[in-house]
Amino acid sequence: MQLQAITYFNELVRCRSIRQAAQNLGVTPTAISRQLDNLEYHFGVQLVERGARGIELTAAGEVVAARLKTAIRAFDQANQAIDDLRGLRRGEVSVHVNGATGGSILAAALASFSKEFPAIRLTVQETSAREAMSAIVRGDTDMALTLFSPDDPRVTARVRVPVRHAAILAPDHPAAALKSLDLDALTTHALAVPDTSYSARAALEARLRAAGHDPLSVSFTTASLTVQKELARLGAAILILPEIAVIRDLELGSLVARPLAADAAIDTALQLSLSPERQLSFAANRFAASLERLLRARFGSSLASSATVCATRSTQDLR
Repeated sequence: MQLQAITYFNELVRCRSIRQAAQNLGVTPTAISRQLDNLEYHFGVQLVERGARGIELTAAGEVVAARLKTAIRAFDQANQAIDDLRGLRRGEVSVHVNGATGGSILAAALASFSKEFPAIRLTVQETSAREAMSAIVRGDTDMALTLFSPDDPRVTARVRVPVRHAAILAPDHPAAALKSLDLDALTTHALAVPDTSYSARAALEARLRAAGHDPLSVSFTTASLTVQKELARLGAAILILPEIAVIRDLELGSLVARPLAADAAIDTALQLSLSPERQLSFAANRFAASLERLLRARFGSSLASSATVCATRSTQDLR
């Protein structure tokens, strides 16, 4: 069986279209079909079913796809190990991230790492925390940096950083005069927050229900951090975010942060997750170490390693 056939089949499984797989690989659809025929001849079974909407894997195809995906990753890791021995320091790293806080920390880590290892390609995908955990389990990503991370015994938390949300608002906003904002204050003023599928919004809603308040009345519902910050800068809304998510705006003075009172507090953790079943490549291992160093430098004593993280999660650490 040729490596080319494995590579072609792996791409076909990923995009579920012979034409798209051919385009992605820079070959003809006939070349993809020929290598698929070779694989089906080798295994003696039909691997895919062709339809108007693309291809679907047969039961045998699902088994082969899972095994070949592992083989491709092992081959890539071997290539990267050889490159390391040669001093080439190249490879690829894939990271899943969720939340504005994770994005701001990750961007700083990417910029610093790229200067040290310019030949390493870095791919970032923004998803939900739950999807990020699933991607690690499937082997679709090397690591994940997430807030409100769901428990998953198949994933190891390399480090966890306690993160507290705050009220973010314009310096001249009426609520900026308050030392802290409780639920009464939050329900009095216009808010700009994501929809209820986001964990921070769900945590705030849970706080309201626990205190016997009416459901949250939101003036602006948007997941766009850019739109949220503009609304806050214009004095039109209060945001509920960790300070690190808007650190530059706070440093410039265009926004200010006020703590949330005990009845409105939203606590979670920023977690760097890995698969305990898979050995990281040179590139991924170096980046994970670099990201961990950044977290330790940024958060210092508040950072907890996976060995010291309490098994009991905060009630606000919602799925």
